[in-house]
Order: sequence, then C-alpha cells, then structure tokens
Amino acid sequence: MLTIVAAFNSALLSLGWSPASRSCGCSLNPFCVVSQEVPTWPTIGRLELILTAHSPLQFQSSLSHCFSIAMHPNPQHFFNRENSWLEFNQRVLCQAVDPRVPLLERLKFLAISSSNLDEFFMVRVGGLQLQQAARAASTDTAGMTVSEQLSAIEKRTTHMIAEQYRCYLSELEPALATQGIVRVQLAQASSKHRESAQRMFDEEVFPVLSPMAVNSDDDLPLLANQAMYVCVQLVSMADDPPHRFVFIPLGRVLPRVVTLPADNGVAFALLEDVVSCFASSFFGADKILATAAFRISLNADVSIQEDSAADLLHGMKELLQQRKTAGCVRLEIDQQAPPEMVHFLQRGLHIGDRETTLCPSPLALSVFMQLQSLEGFEHLRDTPWTPQRSPQIDPTQSIFTTIAETDVLLCHPYDSFEPVVRLLEEAADDPDVLAIKQTLYRTSRNSQIVGALRRAAERGKYVTAIVELKARFDEARNIEWAQELEEAQVQVIYGVKNLKTHAKICIIVRREPRGIVRYMHVGTGNYNESTARLYGDISLLTCNDQLGTDASAFFNAITGYSQPQPYRTLEAAPIGLRKKLLSLIEGEIERKKQGQRALIVAKLNSLVDPQLIQALYAASQAGVTVRLNVRGICCLRPNVPGLSENISVISIVDRVLEHARIIYFYHGGDDLTFISSADWMPRNLDRRVELLVPVDDPKCKKRLISILDSYFSDNQNAWELQSSGQYVRRSENEKPMRVQNALYEAAVASIKRAEQMRRTVFEPHQPAAVQKNG
Repeated sequence: MLTIVAAFNSALLSLGWSPASRSCGCSLNPFCVVSQEVPTWPTIGRLELILTAHSPLQFQSSLSHCFSIAMHPNPQHFFNRENSWLEFNQRVLCQAVDPRVPLLERLKFLAISSSNLDEFFMVRVGGLQLQQAARAASTDTAGMTVSEQLSAIEKRTTHMIAEQYRCYLSELEPALATQGIVRVQLAQASSKHRESAQRMFDEEVFPVLSPMAVNSDDDLPLLANQAMYVCVQLVSMADDPPHRFVFIPLGRVLPRVVTLPADNGVAFALLEDVVSCFASSFFGADKILATAAFRISLNADVSIQEDSAADLLHGMKELLQQRKTAGCVRLEIDQQAPPEMVHFLQRGLHIGDRETTLCPSPLALSVFMQLQSLEGFEHLRDTPWTPQRSPQIDPTQSIFTTIAETDVLLCHPYDSFEPVVRLLEEAADDPDVLAIKQTLYRTSRNSQIVGALRRAAERGKYVTAIVELKARFDEARNIEWAQELEEAQVQVIYGVKNLKTHAKICIIVRREPRGIVRYMHVGTGNYNESTARLYGDISLLTCNDQLGTDASAFFNAITGYSQPQPYRTLEAAPIGLRKKLLSLIEGEIERKKQGQRALIVAKLNSLVDPQLIQALYAASQAGVTVRLNVRGICCLRPNVPGLSENISVISIVDRVLEHARIIYFYHGGDDLTFISSADWMPRNLDRRVELLVPVDDPKCKKRLISILDSYFSDNQNAWELQSSGQYVRRSENEKPMRVQNALYEAAVASIKRAEQMRRTVFEPHQPAAVQKNG
C-alpha cells in the first residue's frame, strides 16, 4: 500500500476548491479514500490521501479525479459577476444623480451608463442567451444557473433604466433648460421651431433617407446593430395585411442632434423626432396611424474559430460580418408604440417581453455625449485638468539621455502621455535606433504612435508590431492599422493564436558607445493618445538590463511562436502570472504565521478569478491585512467573519476612469511593487497575453506606493463594498479628500517645485571659445 500524507491547504486554495466529501468515488474505490480532519470550509485541516495504486500514472490519474470529485467552490463565498457589474454601472449612474457634479458632467455620466448597458447586453447577456439556447446546465461560482442570472439581470436592468430616465426627464433636462440648453419636442414646438425643422427635413433628410416596406414579420429586412429606426404604421388597403409597417433607417450620415434656432443658448431636436413629425412626406396619400423610434442590439459574443482560420485577417473580417447577422438580444422601442407594432417586431426578431424594453423618449441616452462639445457652457463642466510635464524629463535633451540616467514613472492623465509618444517619435528619427518592437491593443484614430512606427520602418529600421485584431469593438480599426503598417514594411503579427495580446510594452533597441541598449515603456493602459487624457494609468520608462532581457524574450516567444523561457523579473499570462501572484500571497501568509507584519494592497479594474479570491480568503484567515481598490466587478465577499474579516474593498468612480493595475506586497519590509496590464479574471490569466512588471527603482517605487495609498483616503467618490454585495458611499467624517484631485494637484505642485529649483540654480554664460572647446 502506498500512503502519502500531505498538507493540501495551499494546493486547495490555489485551485479555488473546498472539500466536498470523504469518499471520492473514483474507479479505484474502495482503495482510494479522501479524509479530512475539519469537515467544512473555510477552515481546512490536513488532508490524508491513502490509496493503493499499481503505477505512478494510475496514481496521478486517481489523484486528479479525487480533486475533481471531492472538491467544489462554495457559492456563498462569491458574488455573481453580472450583478457585480450592474452594481458598478449603478455607481456610474450615481454620478449623474449627484448634485455636486457639474450639470454637463452629470449628463456625460448618464450617457456613459447608457453606453455601458448597451455593451453589457451585447456581450454578457448575449453570451448567457447562447448558453440558454444550448441548454447549458452549469452554474457560476455564485451558484446561479443561466436562467437565474437572466432573470436577475432583467429585474436589475429594468430598475436601472427607469432610474436613468427619471434622472434625465425629472432632473437633468429641466436643469439644462434653465441654463439655456433646450430639447425641443416638435409635437409641442413653436411655429418657428417647426418651420426650421421642416426646412431641415426637406433639404437634408428627405433626399437622404429611404423607407423600407416590410411585407410580414417573417421577412424583416436586415437591421443594423445599435442603429436608430422609425417604424411607421400605415392604414391598410383592401389587399394589404391587417397591419402595414414601414421602417425608416436613420443611418449614421445625418447627425442625430439637430440644431434649431434659439434666441439665447442652444435649442435642439432629435432626428427621430424630426422624421416622425414629417414622415407623411414619404407616403403621399397613405394615412399614418402611428410612428415610433426603435433600435436593436445584436449579440456581439461571437468569436472566430482560429483553429480553422488560416488567414486570421480574413477570419476577423468574417467575424465582423457575423455580428451584423447575429441574433437580437434587446429591442428598445418608444413606450408610446401601439401594441401591434411591438408584437410585430418581437415576432420578426424572434424575441419576447424579456428582451424588449419600452422606453420613454428619447431612446439611447448615450446620444447626449454629443452635447459635451457645446461651446459657451464651461461653467457647467469640470475645471479642465491640463496634463503636466514630468519634472524628471528635460524637454531640451534627448529622452534617451533622461531614461539612461533614471527610471521615469508617469501617472496619467495627471502626468502627460507626451513622453511616451516622444519616445517613439525620437526612435523613428534617431539613426542609432536599430529596432522597435511594440504591442498595439487599442489606438486612437489619428495615432501619432502608429505614424512613428510607420515612419521608422520607411527609414529602414527593423519594426515589429503585434496588432491585436481581436480587441472587441476595435477590430475594424485595428485591421486598418495592420494593413497600413504592413504596407510600410512593418513586420505585423496578428496576436497569438487562441489568445488576446493585452500586454502594453514597447522596446527600442539602440546602438550606443557602451553597446546595445534596450529602452522600454511598459504600462497599464493602451497606446492611445486620446484615452490617455481620460483614463488613470501608470507608465514606466526604463532601460533596466534585466527587464530588457525579459522583454526581448517575451517578444521572441510571441513573434517566433516559441516556448516562452523563464523570466528573471517579468511574469506573463497565461503561463506564470497567476502562479506568481499566488506565491506572493502565500508568502504573506507564511510571514504572518511567523508573527511578522503582512500586508497586501491591490488596485484593479476587476476581481473575478476564484483561485485568487480563495487565496485572499486564506490570507485574511491567517490575519493578513488585505486592502483592495476594485473599480468594477468584484466577486469577492469582504468582511465575512471567519472568512474575510481582514479584507476591505472600495471602488472609486470619478471624472477620470480608473484603469491602472497596481499591486503591493509588504514582503517582510522589502516592499514589492508591480504594475500590470491584467485584471484578476480568468480571461486575463488564462486566455490573454498579459504582463506583471516589477517597479524596483527606489524613487519610482516610493511614488507608486504613495499613489496607491492615496486611493484608500478618498472620502468623496469612494464606495465601500459590504458583505451583502451592496456598495455604501464612504462618509465624509474628516477633511474632504478626493484622490483624483489630489493627484492632479500633486502633479502641478511637482512641476512648480522643479521650475523653482531651476530658477535658483545659477548657470553662468560661458565664453564662446570655452563652449566650443567644451
């Protein structure tokens, strides 16, 4: 008999499972028995595995089967992912309701919450509907079936949409009108506004739009995703069906916001209102019974089968076409639409009441993002925050000189993203630069970075770009960039098969007197100059040799499709990132058991991964203090006695979208700090190429820890997650502290100090001969 006694506590935690029973029921029974001293989770005693096996292979197979049968996640320890995301969107909506927020900023948050919900339906609800259609019997980590999740989503989103419209119609629209921003509803409009709208319709709308007759609900035309339509119900003639419908697609050429004359301020109508008002122009003598605006959301949770797509570029183009014909996951229609019109659309789209949302006018509140560009209403917006120049970077010298002297840490958008762009542009023009290697996940429309890569290749440099074609909703733009780069002789790699390349890294290889030097940028955000002014991210500029060696190995593994080699400083998903994090958490647990101080602090966008959540529970049970700042989804349940009483979770929603991933471990006083492209989700750790990057430079590390700590002092826009799953806004018991404002003020103060110090340094004018000889 082979007897193995092991302490499986750490192994179980890393797997995210808990013991279920004493008997595993495997094929070797009764010789295989799993017993445990303490029968219930969260306290796991030592497990004793006793089995008789005839070979090592048989033993390994039996052991694996024991774990799969005898352990399961405890649903009471997890929040449902979809409900958690909806709670995040509720916090976004709360910014729209908050009277402390400037009026146009409140309107912006309302538009964001509406846009977020659109994507949620297309991706998350779409995926669940596919599972339901396939009769998937599985449950999520919170123990909810697919049907239960869809029911919960329907209930929660119905309440959220009602609150969105209450906020707009009862609060924002009246308040905007008092400030001179008026939405005109043509049914109640003045003759002046109706005449102006009529002229606009006759001159610009009528020549462009074309109605589509619909013969029956079995023969609906192909409807575009998220596009606005006006459905017109006409009186039926003798030989017509009982209900006669025509669709007028509004398209994307005409602006949805139609400006009307105003004595003071701004007056506008929405295009669907203009079309509905003058729709009779399309139909001559035919009588209109009713009109109603509607739009549909199609399932975007479709994916390419990469194993059968030899040409990924062609496959991605096919995927974009598939989205155009995917199933409908949501119908939004004006609540004034007659029942026969609603039922006609439901039958034609093969949906029911659960997938139908009856909305007050206007549909798609995301349209109000367009009002952010209105001029003359600065008092209704936040005071602009101009990104500050980093005092570490001297604009009069080469950025390569600066990075060679010291690592540079940037906190965007408070610190300007310009040094990152400048690094690429200098590299493109520098004759000593031999090669540039870059990942591109999401880029801006007129990207200076892409332009620099193209220019570098045209000047004979060796340029490699890993362009991720599978970045959801940016596929078309990335295909365009990839083709342009290929035309400029850039070596373009379309990501990694069956994975998304989400890492943010750039290497510049430069020939210098001391030899070949690798200059790098690694960060938490995309190479996108536009979002770098809106998202909170971290950048690290360095020429650290060990990091450079690892970065080269990282690129070689991707571009050469080779087996990744062990890294000395970096960790990458899907190979070793989760393992590294689990090891670091276990290290804090062991130090706490030895009576040492132990602390884990992390700032993330999402926390979903069961294995990491269970490891954090184990850390809490060992007495380790765990402080988490999770902007969005958090499936971990904090403050549960005996499970997570040492874990606190906050979320900050403010004018800047929190996007940085920063991780800290006390590590016996060594202060291990990391930045990462990865959230703690199975998709990031198992299905994406991600990076975990240490920040070791003492000055950069000190600043990064200070930034991370400041997020836990916010008492203006911080929400605390309760064990019930609800978020409670942190009360302002002390001096007001708004972390984003504090970070911006720190950036401003830093550059002022640098300028003051520069003014106090006396620099003598040298004679011309001295300057020349020097």
